[in-house]
Amino acid sequence: MATITVKQLRKSGACEDQVKRFRATFGPSVQVTVELCEQHAADFSFEWAAVNLLIDPALAQYERAHAAALAEYERVRSAAWAEYRRVCARTFGQLYIADNQE
Repeated sequence: MATITVKQLRKSGACEDQVKRFRATFGPSVQVTVELCEQHAADFSFEWAAVNLLIDPALAQYERAHAAALAEYERVRSAAWAEYRRVCARTFGQLYIADNQE
């Protein structure tokens, strides 16, 4: 059974804040499911968990998926940032012109 325990987290060096959050959320242990991990994606550091709780072959697989997800995030973030800057510049131009129509 794929279970994570408070004891296992402490033994692996998890910070006390994350251990407390884990205990408050799940109690002393939890059976890991994909759905559970997705549900708590924003609650826990899965990067830390991967590095400290996965064995090497699984960690390598995780790192490949992580790299692909990070590359997509950067691509989308860059496009969003460019659009944000474009909208701010356009809005400034429109408002500045309107304010100086004398």
